[in-house]
Amino acid sequence: MRIVIDDKIPFIRGVFEPYAEVLYRPGTEIDAAEVQQADILIVRTRTRCGAALLDGSAVRMIATATIGYDHIDLDYCRKRGIRVATAAGCNARGVLQWVFAALLATGVQPQGTTLGIIGVGNVGNAVREAAAAAGFRVVCCDPPRRSRCEKGTEDFVPLPELLRQADAVTMHVLLDETTRGMASESFFAAARPGLVFLNSSRGEVVDERALKEAIRSGAVSRAAIDVWNGEPHIDRELLELTAVATPHIAGYSLQGKAMGTALSVRAVASFLRLPIPQDWYPDHVLRQHPRIGLSWDAIRTEMPRYYNILSDDAALRSAPERFEELRGDYRFREEFF
Repeated sequence: MRIVIDDKIPFIRGVFEPYAEVLYRPGTEIDAAEVQQADILIVRTRTRCGAALLDGSAVRMIATATIGYDHIDLDYCRKRGIRVATAAGCNARGVLQWVFAALLATGVQPQGTTLGIIGVGNVGNAVREAAAAAGFRVVCCDPPRRSRCEKGTEDFVPLPELLRQADAVTMHVLLDETTRGMASESFFAAARPGLVFLNSSRGEVVDERALKEAIRSGAVSRAAIDVWNGEPHIDRELLELTAVATPHIAGYSLQGKAMGTALSVRAVASFLRLPIPQDWYPDHVLRQHPRIGLSWDAIRTEMPRYYNILSDDAALRSAPERFEELRGDYRFREEFF
């Protein structure tokens, strides 16, 4: 049995070696030849899992140590009988930490501020609860969840209404054909003047040309961007225009990465019926202990000891050509929330 694993997935080396031949490769370099005889793939977003990679292979399961799965062709996998497992929710509190660090860095205060949250899944809901506790007025938009009449969505509003009300907007949507290019020219035109705009979901949900024009015109007063079109070859002009810029590391908390790996290990172990505990977790990493109901004062005074977002901003600005290296070699931060 052969397992191919992205070599940037932490805490996983040695776990499957007693049971399989294990090959570690950079995510962008995992190719069809290496996958040909593989039974299992454990990947991140940098490996595109579709026909070009998988045709003629022996792959039976793909586990991604990420919450997103737009890098996996689900229809293809379904037709081929390939099981897909994600790490949904693993890094929600890491992204929550990034959002509040970005709000602090852009000078946003909760008093008199309406925060709009677009996409209210695991991450968006964590932001919603923390922002409300900190004193923000919160408005939410999640059309798929609202259309299903899910509990807790009764007060969700349509996107145009959210943009009319919000002083700051944070994006937490999955990337699909309904969200690609969502933050468009018409999006920024409909927003309140001077909008503070945060994106830590996927770069492609933003029309970067429209965002640049919105910043230049003042329609967007400040932008904090973690995810970019065309990564790792990011738009240098947009980089210069942003107030805060980071190299796709919003969810890179120590506990979030450990849980992403743990969920992948558990899924593969269960699929292969390996004698690995279903509560497996890296021995030397503290588990997540969510802190609920934190005040703005506690966040403002305590969180910077856990995360200095401006150091990530400075690193990217000084060497944007090292985007992939900054991301791949990132030193995971402890979670505050």
